[in-house]
Amino acid sequence: MKNVIVVAPHPDDETLGCGGTLLKHYQNGDRIHWLIITKMTKEVGFTNKQILTRKSEIKKVSALYNFHTTTQLNFTTTKLDKSDKNNLIKKISSVFSKIKPHTVYVPFLHDVHSDHSVVASAVDSCIKSFRAPYLKRVACYETLSETEQSVTAQRVFKPNLWIDISDFIEKKIKILNIYKSEVSDHPFPRSESNVRALSTFRGSMANMIAAESFQILKEIN
Repeated sequence: MKNVIVVAPHPDDETLGCGGTLLKHYQNGDRIHWLIITKMTKEVGFTNKQILTRKSEIKKVSALYNFHTTTQLNFTTTKLDKSDKNNLIKKISSVFSKIKPHTVYVPFLHDVHSDHSVVASAVDSCIKSFRAPYLKRVACYETLSETEQSVTAQRVFKPNLWIDISDFIEKKIKILNIYKSEVSDHPFPRSESNVRALSTFRGSMANMIAAESFQILKEIN
């Protein structure tokens, strides 16, 4: 049994980026953990109703994945680039120290959302082998509406790991649809049809019906 943690800047990133993979880890007997970095606040324009709805969504999603732990650090969403990075690193490191994950999934450093890039950079400071000897794999996931929107050629997501989620794509879609405010109709990037299309496309790259793809950042055998 391995401890596996997904670091999500916002709720829904875990499902978009590696929902099927997390479900597969659980089926294989691993303990899966969810670390949410930010939260909605009135400060950035969210209503009480939206905040309460999001709390309810997190509870439902956590139950459907059977997460062993769900931790929310409560930094303000969309404001991570203005936050104390040392404090962010300290809090992420504290969670890692308690869970001692074998595998960590993180957002892509060059996602266009600043929260994603800040989180990816912060995690980079938490995975030094002499401080986290338990950590054997770090992989970044792609997030529709963020990863593919970069127009800088040097920052393109180039996967080198494909995980078969053919048996889990339907449950991934079911979980994603809990986030009603985050999903819309095609051609909106976070549409059900686009999530299916990406899984089909990534699957075709590896002779699978449906896949999620990742960039391995660190692998220790």
